[in-house]
Amino acid sequence: MTGSVQPESKDRLIEPTAALVDGGPLTESQIASWRHQGFALVDGLFPRELIRNLLEVAQARFPEVDSDEAQLRNDFGDGMTFPDESDEFNDLSLHLRLLEASAQLLEVSVHDLRLTQSDLWPKYGRPSGDRGRFDNQDQRIHVDYPNHTLTHPASWSQPEAVEVIIYLCDQTDVGGATAIVPRKGPLDEAYMPPMVNTPGVGDVPWINDRLQAEEWFVQHRPDVAAFRATLYEREVYTQYKTGSALLYRHDVWHRGTPLASGALRLAHNLTFKKADASWISTLHPGWAWAMYQPDQRMERLIAGLRPEQRSVLGFPFPGDPYWDMEKLRAVEARYGPLGFDASPYRKALSWTGR
Repeated sequence: MTGSVQPESKDRLIEPTAALVDGGPLTESQIASWRHQGFALVDGLFPRELIRNLLEVAQARFPEVDSDEAQLRNDFGDGMTFPDESDEFNDLSLHLRLLEASAQLLEVSVHDLRLTQSDLWPKYGRPSGDRGRFDNQDQRIHVDYPNHTLTHPASWSQPEAVEVIIYLCDQTDVGGATAIVPRKGPLDEAYMPPMVNTPGVGDVPWINDRLQAEEWFVQHRPDVAAFRATLYEREVYTQYKTGSALLYRHDVWHRGTPLASGALRLAHNLTFKKADASWISTLHPGWAWAMYQPDQRMERLIAGLRPEQRSVLGFPFPGDPYWDMEKLRAVEARYGPLGFDASPYRKALSWTGR
């Protein structure tokens, strides 16, 4: 049976490296790690106060570790989803340094990014035992693209999206390191397309639990089982801290490992894609649907954002062909009472003469 190296193996631990304080915010080595190995673990992207405040909000939102409700949670869902009633969650989702880091990795401008995922959910540590094939305590190794894109990731040199996990606790306190397989180079057999040897792709059933997934491959696809065994042997583990961000790709092998029994891990997951990658879907209901909320959370958020942040939601950037003076006046009438500043859009129109 396929085994896995435990995070206590010191030579397999990946420590976070510090983001730049000014400019950037990613260093050249962090960018190179993401582009060549497929990931970078970064500290210092966000203000500590924002992380601390969001942690307090999330702890109050989710069940206590020892509650019956917590024991019933077995997978993703029932978390915080953008846009949320929490200002802290929304602020982190569209934090400019996070957008700038994603733009660095994809080599585009911030206004050429689009947000397709932002959710925060709890994972509870439980004693070992069989909880079914969908249990997420000890995940099978996988790639994320199948539930993000309608197609298949482009070639390695043409990445289309950045995935992010922002950890709201320390790995040394709760366990649950993210295991990831670094790409060794263009001839790495683990990363030769098509990347289909994973549960839930083709005719392989969707199984989340590691032991049950690998047993299926041993019984039905022994050649694939042997390939997947090599992936577990190559795993490294994120020694994340509170506020660390794991930046990775849709086509990187990775998985979640077990938490300490009785522990709670809170993590914020995000995805940013290139604006023209229409085949990469938004995981949540459309942002405009969020305007069907009595508290007008989305309208107020739109009104208060900077133009770069609005554009990540699909709001046309100043200078976009969408704009003419009639449209600008109409949009200003909609959002002006909530504080919308139309001057950047009006200035761009004055340059184009529309």
